[in-house]
Amino acid sequence: MVLPLVKLGTLALKTLCKPIANRLKKEAGKHPKFRQFIISIAQANHRLSTNLQRRIYGHKTDVVIRPLNEEKAVQAASDLIGELFVFSVGGVALIFEVQRSARSEARKEELRKMELEALKEKEEELTREVQFLKQKLDEIENLANSRGLTGVFNFRGNRKTESATSATPTN
Repeated sequence: MVLPLVKLGTLALKTLCKPIANRLKKEAGKHPKFRQFIISIAQANHRLSTNLQRRIYGHKTDVVIRPLNEEKAVQAASDLIGELFVFSVGGVALIFEVQRSARSEARKEELRKMELEALKEKEEELTREVQFLKQKLDEIENLANSRGLTGVFNFRGNRKTESATSATPTN
C-alpha cells in the first residue's frame, strides 16, 4: 500500500517541477549578473558541443566557432538550467527511493535473522528433550534388564521397591 503512494508522490513531484523549471527559465535572464553568468555558460557549452560534433564527423577542430547571440545564449542556458532542475529533482527522488528500499530490505533481513535464531533455539531445545528422553529410556531398559520381565510388568511392586530404596539412607 505504501509503495504505490510513494511512487505516485514521486511522479507528482516531478510533474510539479516542470512549472518551477519554466519559472526559473523566465527569471534566469532578468538579473544582470546572473544573465552574464548564464551567457558565459551557454557559450562554453556551445563551443564544447560544436567541437564534439566536428570531431565525431571528422571535420577540423581548429576553426573559430562563432559565439551565439545574447538571446540565443540566454535561451540555451535557461533551458539547460530548467532541465538540470528537473533532472536533479528526479535524481533526489531516485536516491530517496533507493534508500527507502534498502531500509525495507534491512528490516526484512533482520526479521529473517530473528526467525532463524528462534528456529535454532527451538532445535536446541528439542535436542535437549530428545537427549533427556533417551536417558530416561536407557534407565527404564536398565531397570527392566536387572529385574527381568516380571519387574517390567509388576508396576505396583516397582513403586514399592523404589520408594523403599529411596527411603533407606545410602552411605
